Amino acid sequence: MNIFKRIFKIGEAEAHSAIDKLEDPIKMTEQGIRDMKKDLDKSLQALAEVKALAIRSRNDVETYRNKAKDYENKAMLLLKKGQSGQIDAAEADRLASEALVKKEENVQHMARAKEEKDKFEVNVAQLEKNVKTLRSNISKWENELKTLKARVKVSTATKTLNKQMAQIDSSSTVAMLEKMKDKVAQEEALAESYGEIANESKTVDDEIDKALEGESEIKAKDDLAALKAKMGLSDESTEESKE
Repeated sequence: MNIFKRIFKIGEAEAHSAIDKLEDPIKMTEQGIRDMKKDLDKSLQALAEVKALAIRSRNDVETYRNKAKDYENKAMLLLKKGQSGQIDAAEADRLASEALVKKEENVQHMARAKEEKDKFEVNVAQLEKNVKTLRSNISKWENELKTLKARVKVSTATKTLNKQMAQIDSSSTVAMLEKMKDKVAQEEALAESYGEIANESKTVDDEIDKALEGESEIKAKDDLAALKAKMGLSDESTEESKE
């Protein structure tokens, strides 16, 4: 069938330069499937028509068989009537002969109808086989098309990514990373330096405060004693301390 030739052409197309574009086999496969579906429709129509002919031939066989049997029964009935005297014997023989002629004609028609029926049934079997094959191939190629489309998506994404990676200058990237690491190291060192300065400044203040710790309390006691002496008050704490 022509459809199988088209399918083989799809396979042969892989040897052509056009196959380098991944969209081409997809379009070719889609067109091949559309053609196969058209052929399937035609095959189904032909199958229906041939089946109708086979059914009609089968019905004709039964019709002619029944007619032949009927004419045979009529001939037998005519002979019985001629023998019994119900009708003239010679007339009975003539009519019975005519009935037998009709019987033979229907037997011949039945034989011809049977031959046609057998032929149509062979055609029906062949068409049914073709329809089954077409349906199977359509299903197969539709699945192949789904797989091909998925592979195209993956390969396109992979190609794009690889292309982007290939366009990156590895040497400039390494240099940029090294420069960034130097910058980060410098910032970290600067932050550590400010921390040490802050700690040193805080330590000096602490030392000063510690050195002067208690001076204000001593001065306050001295001022209190001087004031009491000026007022002529005795400093009990002083006297107690003398005792």
